[in-house]
Amino acid sequence: MARYGLPSTNALGVAVGDIRLLGKQLGRNHDLALALWHTGIYEARMLTAFVADPKLVTPAQMDAWCRDFDNWGICDTLCFHLFDKTPHAWKKVEQWSDKRAEFVKRASFALLASIAGHDKKAPDRPFRDSFALIERGAADDRNFVKKGVSWALRGIGHRNSALHAASLAVARRLAASNDAAPRWVGKDAIRDLTREAVKAKLAKR
Repeated sequence: MARYGLPSTNALGVAVGDIRLLGKQLGRNHDLALALWHTGIYEARMLTAFVADPKLVTPAQMDAWCRDFDNWGICDTLCFHLFDKTPHAWKKVEQWSDKRAEFVKRASFALLASIAGHDKKAPDRPFRDSFALIERGAADDRNFVKKGVSWALRGIGHRNSALHAASLAVARRLAASNDAAPRWVGKDAIRDLTREAVKAKLAKR
């Protein structure tokens, strides 16, 4: 876990695959999810993402859990497997993007990337509107924030040809920055968005 920047103080050493399997076996149980979260144990909080009911997750609950984030593993797992399924997802993307806490801010962009990857029916407009958040967030030089910003930009660019072109334009603008953080985000996104595999995937849509 230390190799990947994950804390092991309150961890049991259970593999993520086993946690996901247990989540499928248990099914959605919101009361259990609340109890799991309060343990503070890494794997229990990971399991929360798979057993909490997104229909019952409130905005206040999302904020409270987000404030508890202390590593990218928990942050990304809840965003990718739970938060993006709630009706509050877009509002939290915007609200968290200006927060100072590192993993709250990362959650904004991890959640945006998750929506981009999962919500196939969402229109282009909210993603285009989010470019302003991405360009502002790219100025944050903290490692987990800038990686989250890049993930969001790349995820939007994978949706369709129009958003790919728009994302690539943002990436090139960031890559031309005189500041290191946005320049890194831009170059990282360009490397991904210009891959032949990405272009071939988009051409089939």
